[in-house]
Amino acid sequence: MDARVAASLLAGLVVLLHGLTAWALVEVNMEDRVEVYRGDTAQIVSMFSSDDGIGGVSIQWFFVSRLGEKQKIYYEDATMKVVDRGTPFTDRITVNVTAATGEVVLTIADVQVRDQLEFICLIKSLTDGVGEGRTKLLVFEKPDSPTIEGFQAGISIYDDLSKIGICEVKNGFPRPNITWYRNNAPLRGADDVMKVVPSITTESSGLFSVRSELSMKVTKEDKDAHFYCEVTYLVPGGTRMTETNTINITVYYPSTAVQVWVESPKGKIKEGDSIELRCQGDGNMPSSIFTIRHRVEEYQLESNAYVLANVTRLNSGDYECVSLDTDTYEELLGTTSIFVDYLDPAVVAPAGPVEIDQGEELKATCNALSSLQTHTAWFKDGQHVSMGNHLILKDATFDTAGTYQCMVTVPEVDGLETMATLGVNVNGPPEIVPPERTDIEESLDSTVDLICQVRGFPAPTIVWTTLDGKVLETTSEVELEDVITSKASVAVTSDLTAFCNASNQYGADAVAFKIKAKGSGVIIAVVIICILLLAILGSGLYFLYKKGKICGRSGKQDLTKDKSGKDNIVVEMKSDNTEDAILLGVNGDKQPPNNQ
Repeated sequence: MDARVAASLLAGLVVLLHGLTAWALVEVNMEDRVEVYRGDTAQIVSMFSSDDGIGGVSIQWFFVSRLGEKQKIYYEDATMKVVDRGTPFTDRITVNVTAATGEVVLTIADVQVRDQLEFICLIKSLTDGVGEGRTKLLVFEKPDSPTIEGFQAGISIYDDLSKIGICEVKNGFPRPNITWYRNNAPLRGADDVMKVVPSITTESSGLFSVRSELSMKVTKEDKDAHFYCEVTYLVPGGTRMTETNTINITVYYPSTAVQVWVESPKGKIKEGDSIELRCQGDGNMPSSIFTIRHRVEEYQLESNAYVLANVTRLNSGDYECVSLDTDTYEELLGTTSIFVDYLDPAVVAPAGPVEIDQGEELKATCNALSSLQTHTAWFKDGQHVSMGNHLILKDATFDTAGTYQCMVTVPEVDGLETMATLGVNVNGPPEIVPPERTDIEESLDSTVDLICQVRGFPAPTIVWTTLDGKVLETTSEVELEDVITSKASVAVTSDLTAFCNASNQYGADAVAFKIKAKGSGVIIAVVIICILLLAILGSGLYFLYKKGKICGRSGKQDLTKDKSGKDNIVVEMKSDNTEDAILLGVNGDKQPPNNQ
């Protein structure tokens, strides 16, 4: 190359470089990214400096489409401000410029997922050239709370990969991530023991929904495992995490040992109880069958339980629980022992009823065979009378007679008890219980009930009589234990005495009831009226006598006074068989014939 040509090219290059340097003097500074939640307002700031000042520059805003194309959305210079029409931001953007600081702020309202783009601020100076800055707008949406659903069917350890559960999180942006955990540890493993199948759905809003399905080959240890999902998602300025609830799975695994025990009753078992036997292995296989064996008998269990009702001492012995896995035909055995305590019926000697004479002594015993230590007590009429097997009754009286109960209990076993009775009769003559009253006063023509209570054995015969030996009717007779209550109803027509007579082969006893008849008020009134009438009659006769109006049988004659001067009114009385007349004075004195 010629030296002149080279010099010319070099000079031209220097001029070009000088021009480029002068064109790039406008400095524009912008953040790499602006982060905002969906629906919020975003502000993208551009800072520039130019020697021409705000009046010598033009400002343009662009966004880069998803296809990589630049599209202008705003223009501003010293003479105009223009928002481009027909863009996704036409109605949602504003631009504010601060001349003193060279700050240009693009404000985007109601940011959506589709607004996650790169924005460009272009500054042109009249003399300093062009400057450009870029910022990426990042949009975020917190997802809904995640959910987890476990498969309800049981899973056998013999199965291959089995579905454990599904986790799902909806409406997040950017896409949330799901991680499976077992007992606080993230699940990792080869494809033959664990598999996670994710699926992603883009909603019409542009948000993401993520679903994750876990399958595993389970082991026995997984029966107590807790499975859950952790969801991580981005937010402005960082990352957040949330977790689902935990789920458990039902794992089927074979038993290695079998246990059998008495579920109820707790403690000692007595005859008559119902025993619930429980049989259970340390595995969990639906194919396992449990059977209870006792001597030559076998009982197949339902729900791992068997009930022996109303057991006796013959149910004592060893019980075996046999577990048979119908898949592997493996048989396991467990054993427990049962002892049924017993108490035979109480036996009293001598056997009742027993008869003794008054004043004699009676000895009785009470025994009951038991598998445990017993306690014996005697009772009469609900009252405790003796302790121990022996009952001794001395100097017997009628109070000694009655029914004695022998109660045998086993202190170690609640409810294990037996009872026997002994009837005791005391021979002796009747004894009449003194009545509350024997002197009775009742009105005439009334009825009085007489009650007589008699003790004695053999049972006395009771007869009611009167003083003249007349037998009264017994209206009722009731025997209660060793006392006979007899009742007689007596009509009161006059004063009388009634007797309660009791007798048996050993003697007799009697009690008298004296009944006094009371007159009634009507009779008293009649007597008084009769007396008054007699008085009136006497007065009338006396008046006639004074007037001389009283005549004899043979004609009229005067009635004279006796010499004593006493006035007497006389009435002639004559028998049909004699002619002699008898005169009676009003005062009741008999008048001799010579005074007629």
